[in-house]
Amino acid sequence: MREPGNDATGCPVGGLADPMLYTTLDFRGSWSGMRELEHLQWQQADERNGFWSVLKYHDADRVLRDAATFTSERGTLLNIIGVEDPAGGRQIAATDPPRHTIMRARLQKALSIKAAERQHELIRDLILEIIAPLADGGPFDFAQAMLMLPVAVGGEMMRLPRSDWPRLERLLNASIAPDDPEYAMPGGPRETLDRAHRELFAYFQDIYQERRRNLGDDLISVLITTEVDGRTMSPGEVMSNCYSVLLGAVVTTPHSPNYVMSEHLGDGLLETWAADLTATPSAVEEALRLASPVSHFMRYAVRDTEVRGTKIKAGDAVVTWLGAANRDEEVFADAGRFDLRRRPNKHLAFGIGPHYCVGHTLARVTLRILFTELLTRFTGFEPAGEPSRMHSNFISGYKHLPIAAKAARGTT
Repeated sequence: MREPGNDATGCPVGGLADPMLYTTLDFRGSWSGMRELEHLQWQQADERNGFWSVLKYHDADRVLRDAATFTSERGTLLNIIGVEDPAGGRQIAATDPPRHTIMRARLQKALSIKAAERQHELIRDLILEIIAPLADGGPFDFAQAMLMLPVAVGGEMMRLPRSDWPRLERLLNASIAPDDPEYAMPGGPRETLDRAHRELFAYFQDIYQERRRNLGDDLISVLITTEVDGRTMSPGEVMSNCYSVLLGAVVTTPHSPNYVMSEHLGDGLLETWAADLTATPSAVEEALRLASPVSHFMRYAVRDTEVRGTKIKAGDAVVTWLGAANRDEEVFADAGRFDLRRRPNKHLAFGIGPHYCVGHTLARVTLRILFTELLTRFTGFEPAGEPSRMHSNFISGYKHLPIAAKAARGTT
């Protein structure tokens, strides 16, 4: 067994797998120190399993693009390291090309920029409904509202009953933060994760049966009628990918606006942005880069290889830390600064390569509408209570973020 080491900050490098990483630890300091190393470091996740950490942008880019060397089919998240992913080869996120490419093609078309823009008014109406209580003067739990936003947008595009959205939001967040006491179920993190998965799959099984009898133009109908290997997807594949699509929205969309509201109230950023909303497209990309809500993706080497002067054996787990790569000064000048008009900005917040987030366009459209409405309708944003971060080594984000604001003149 390889021995764990220390990173350049003196923090045990196994801390990168700690569910408290984004809650109490200096994760950015640890990233900074490890990016300076001329080799990768091996870290123990538990007594039996470990992984190589990749923190430099170009190294992460290479690992995520090279599906022939680094497979997704054995598992992509640290919370199941050492366990063969039952979704391997069945779920888009856990399938390698060329099958992966075929599976995602129709879904990608359904989530294209034209498709997303056709939903503009629907998304805008949902956003206005969700942020409406901010007009009361606060405190308004902005993070809770943002956690519901992707479930609402995804729920509409999947044609899921509104009454189900709160339960889906809780189960999805339990599946990405099973160590968080707010989502914990009796039996601990493993039981929380397993039960959340069971309930979500049982839910989508019922939806599948109903939708198969009433096909439409919604995302679930798209999955049901998608052909792979000369056949339509099995019920299990459809359910697995329903979960994957909705999860993908939940782990990306909420956390960049939460990042902005948690770290940039009172420093003039929002006021400068509101004064010139033409900056919104590039500002949204900068928010995604700095928030990097999806903290990591894991791959397994399928053959012996080398990354950053480090020999990696076939079967070794390799973890790319997206937030660290997105603050690499070799790629992003003054990387810690929020530059409203940063260009180029080829961040990895949605990943890169074959597994580039299939819903990235919908997420971007949603975020652009959200910030436009927020900055048009409200002013004087300020903290209104103590924020609370999720206990998760997968998501860097908030579960509670009380803020207050005033209605802008001329708005209702």
